[in-house]
Amino acid sequence: MKGRPPTLGKFLLGIITGAILIVLVGVVGFFAIASLKSKPPTVADGSTLVIHLSGDIPERPPVEIPLPFLGDRPSVTVLNVWSMLRRAAADARIKAVVLEPEGAQIGWAKMQEIRADIETFRKSGKPIYAFLKAPTTREYYIASACTKIYMGPVDTLGLKGLRLELTYFKNTFDKLGIQMEVEHAGQYKDYGDMYTRTSMSTETKEVLNGIADNVYGDLISTVAKGRNKELTALRAIIDQGPWLSAQAKQHGLVDELKYEDEMFADLKKFLKQTEIKKVSEHDYVNVPDASAASLDRIAWVVGEGSITRGDADSDGADGLQSEQFVKTLAKIGADSTLKAVIVRIDSPGGEVTASDQMWAAMNQLSKKKPMVISMSDAAASGGYYMAMTGDTIVAYPGTQTGSIGVVVAKPAIKGLYDKIGITKDFITRGRYAMLESEYQPLTPDNRAKLREGIDASYVDFVKKVADARKKTFAGIEPLAQGRVWMGDQAKANGLVDELGGIDKAIELVRKKAGIPATAKVHLVPYPGKRSLLDFFLRSSSSSDQDARKQAGALLSGVGVDELKTALKDARLRVWTKGGMLKMMPFALEFR
Repeated sequence: MKGRPPTLGKFLLGIITGAILIVLVGVVGFFAIASLKSKPPTVADGSTLVIHLSGDIPERPPVEIPLPFLGDRPSVTVLNVWSMLRRAAADARIKAVVLEPEGAQIGWAKMQEIRADIETFRKSGKPIYAFLKAPTTREYYIASACTKIYMGPVDTLGLKGLRLELTYFKNTFDKLGIQMEVEHAGQYKDYGDMYTRTSMSTETKEVLNGIADNVYGDLISTVAKGRNKELTALRAIIDQGPWLSAQAKQHGLVDELKYEDEMFADLKKFLKQTEIKKVSEHDYVNVPDASAASLDRIAWVVGEGSITRGDADSDGADGLQSEQFVKTLAKIGADSTLKAVIVRIDSPGGEVTASDQMWAAMNQLSKKKPMVISMSDAAASGGYYMAMTGDTIVAYPGTQTGSIGVVVAKPAIKGLYDKIGITKDFITRGRYAMLESEYQPLTPDNRAKLREGIDASYVDFVKKVADARKKTFAGIEPLAQGRVWMGDQAKANGLVDELGGIDKAIELVRKKAGIPATAKVHLVPYPGKRSLLDFFLRSSSSSDQDARKQAGALLSGVGVDELKTALKDARLRVWTKGGMLKMMPFALEFR
């Protein structure tokens, strides 16, 4: 049957939509070309580097949007912060640094890295001031490493301890008629409990209490050292928080209550300058490093986000596609100018098959080049699995790692269909044809079949860990069970080799590659920077649906939080098909 011809309204809508898209692409192209022709930033003698740390601080560079009317520029990466502070320490043109952390949304390990970078910078003898705006525990933890802490006269220091919070949806699903069926291997593999329970299990409480004690202990000891306070005194202060500005100064938590311009006036006086010459973090990152071309090159390859199969280089904030990652590793392996590789992992895990693809590719690369693995906020479940190459693993004390387990879930939504009047009927061939159907709950026979795959995948996971860590299956299995360990716990249990950050990873890979300890090295990021124009060109590919959706989101006013949420749903798409996941049981946000 022939469809009705398109109406005039639809025709006009198509014309208008096409015209708008052409204009947008033209504007993007204009600004992109203009940015290519612009001169690189310069640094005047006597400059002060001003570093703003806000929102998410990713491991891989986000898409650069050369459109001034779209607001703030992209966040700097963790590697950018490390590099800037080391360059600034040795740069005679930089006389001081001002750090402005505000609304930082990062995990404990990244905070430990940034704080260590500040301490390294301070060894240069140059001052680094922190100016706080409505600070929370995260911003204060970072700022406590600085030479001086400033805060506005009318503000609040939200230093009030830590809260770990989980949300459960079982009651909501029950009302909707949705039954989420979860099968897992590992006593602590409780990813999925949010759909099947209404509160924490005993195992979840055990793990989270251990994490809370670990992180809170680090908070107390680190801040007490930075602010020269007794541990018991600081605990008492935090128990009484949050604090108004005057109270914060009275308790020695901040040094000065002044406005931002007054802080810069103080700095100008300290430096004996007539004016403060500011250089932003974005400009300083892009200042050419003339020495880089002559240095030994080490690949810095980032695996960040939830793991799924695919070739879509999402540039987004929360996706690690296995096929794209494998291609990147192959490119690095074929580059004879790269002396060694550091693989930086920040992933809670994801799809089983995708994790295995990346594990195999990392093993191949390990045979070609010296390699060290550096773990960021999280390298758990599939993120830990891909690191099982037998190479040296470096983690922060605050890295969430381990979670050696497997989970499978699928929704049974016949109850919802009944409520809204939808029915289904089936014709099948094969004993397990209904295994992945979302219509009905699993039969005992189907559930037993599902368990076969889960148990086999779990055994394979534990074996790979045992082989890589040079232990027996029996020695690893008690440490597995899906349990999340903090980095220092993982070190004590033999799941990682060293505690440290970027500096420690460089030190170790330098030794493996035979690079002299006194020789400087140049870290080459993979994937590298990409402009919005590149992003659009890639999104025009018919095989890149995810990139096209994100490009549309960037121009349709969708907020960053909504975009990140959409990207995180990649793991849920696996679940709706009954797929197996190597996924960390929870995501920790320290509030």
